[in-house]
Amino acid sequence: MSEWVLILGGSTGHGAATAKRLANDGYGIIAFHFDRGEAKKLAEETITEVNQVTGGRCHYFNTNAAAEDTMDKYIPQIQEITSGEPVKLLLHSIAFGTTTNLFGEKPVTQRQMDMTVHVMGNALLYWTQKLYAEGLLANGSRVMGLTSEGNYVAMEGYGPVSVAKVAMEAIIRQICWELGQFGITANAVQAGVTPTRALTKITEGWERWIENTKKRNPMRRTTTPEDVAGTISMLLQPEADFINCSIIYCDGGESRSGSF
Repeated sequence: MSEWVLILGGSTGHGAATAKRLANDGYGIIAFHFDRGEAKKLAEETITEVNQVTGGRCHYFNTNAAAEDTMDKYIPQIQEITSGEPVKLLLHSIAFGTTTNLFGEKPVTQRQMDMTVHVMGNALLYWTQKLYAEGLLANGSRVMGLTSEGNYVAMEGYGPVSVAKVAMEAIIRQICWELGQFGITANAVQAGVTPTRALTKITEGWERWIENTKKRNPMRRTTTPEDVAGTISMLLQPEADFINCSIIYCDGGESRSGSF
């Protein structure tokens, strides 16, 4: 297989699991991450594994993927990597935003809200616009973003991220409406509560979240990054060509089984 996928946020969590799965599926991996310190060590482990599986068809860039100058700088490099061929997948898996309440002792500020909505929502639009303009998204390409139950349920400390997720879903709907005629599909994958580094930053009660999730999930466990990666792999199959403008639930029925 000579096709490439582009993952925004591909070093840990869902993004890392997807990179590994799609590498095993035969895709070349282009990924962005923004890691420092301990997170950088984890990223290096992912990169090493993906590089081995792909036989070197792996390009990771440690920089802020949500910045416009990053897009302008690296899209020509992506064109060179793919020899100008469209990518099979653009996946938004960036989990970087402000986790706090809208009110209280430390309410979210305008700067924090703007940053969160841009990084976790709007950035998907700008990447899609620029890739499409350069012919890097075309017939058969998929655009996907990861969303969560916070898109319609209020949660402690999750307000700004909830707003970003809803914005991203609206962007995905509009992408599918405008680009579907060219054979480009756009969907969101909604994962259940997943024990990742990102979850630990949302609330100090993350361990309680996990235990409560296991009780209310019909399958009595939490979602894993590998579950999500498998769903994305499935959505790249030719049989999924007509799945468009949808939220695909990968949560074992969790979102339909009561509340915390």
